[in-house]
Amino acid sequence: MPKISVILPVYNSEKYIKKSVESVLNQTFTDFELIIVNDGSTDDTINILNSFSDSRIKIINQTNQGPGAARNNALDVAIGEYIMFLDSDDWYSDDCLETAYREITTYDADMTFFQMINYNNGEVYENDWFELKTFDESFENRFFSPAETPGSIFDLSVGVCQKIYRHEFLKRIDARFPEGIFFEDMPFFYYVYLKADKISIIKKHLYYRRKHDESITHVVDEKFLDTVEAGQVLMRIFIENGWYDVYKYDLLAYKINGPRYALRDLPLKCKDKMFELIKKDYEEIKRGPYYGDFLDELGPVKKKFFLDVLESKNYGEFEIKSKS
Repeated sequence: MPKISVILPVYNSEKYIKKSVESVLNQTFTDFELIIVNDGSTDDTINILNSFSDSRIKIINQTNQGPGAARNNALDVAIGEYIMFLDSDDWYSDDCLETAYREITTYDADMTFFQMINYNNGEVYENDWFELKTFDESFENRFFSPAETPGSIFDLSVGVCQKIYRHEFLKRIDARFPEGIFFEDMPFFYYVYLKADKISIIKKHLYYRRKHDESITHVVDEKFLDTVEAGQVLMRIFIENGWYDVYKYDLLAYKINGPRYALRDLPLKCKDKMFELIKKDYEEIKRGPYYGDFLDELGPVKKKFFLDVLESKNYGEFEIKSKS
């Protein structure tokens, strides 16, 4: 049984996949399996994958189902004691697995964070979001529980690739990614984080995150429509697990902000559809038991957005109302 299963979903990644795979194969830590899920690629990705000859590589070929299903399918066959994720345009530092494994085993943790660093056209630079600045020095060199971070969980990076997880823990809590949508790592992260008993952090850059024009989070386009459904999934997770009352102030603000910013930044051709999705969601909220909380807990800017959507018939009417 390998110590670590690295899960790598791939879709039309011929430009970058070779570097990603090589970054795993060249690790200082060698006791791993690399599960690559070819999610219906139509470019030269599969030929590049087949060019590697390493017994630690397992390739799953499937019709295009999206990153959530690809990761779930890999989890179903993974046999490592620990789980790590890698995106097909990114890569690990040479000692990523060794350092992450040493940290999580030292503290017998359920999950461990590490830092990520951005790469763009030859330039490497830090990003506050991935620097773990929410965790001050008092969180280092020990394990902690989510109860120690009640007011800051929505300031954490939700990126699934920024952590190493105990496999038995993920199986015990039945951790699964939402399928058929983008931003699937957001509800997955909060479910896993709040279920964990022991968490630790490493203040070291172990992961290189490539910024480019085709990356999912770089271009605001139709995929950002999924921020509405991802927020709905997140609400259900908090309600079903009894976390809603503890976190509702920050949770409701977080749920509002994702689609609010997406509606602001989406190209004009997407705004009508995005507004329709948001309005349908808010109308369902109005008919449900949490409507009063949205009115009572939201700050003035987010509350105005919420009510403006409810009171507008379409995006054009909303745009006028939102400027008043």
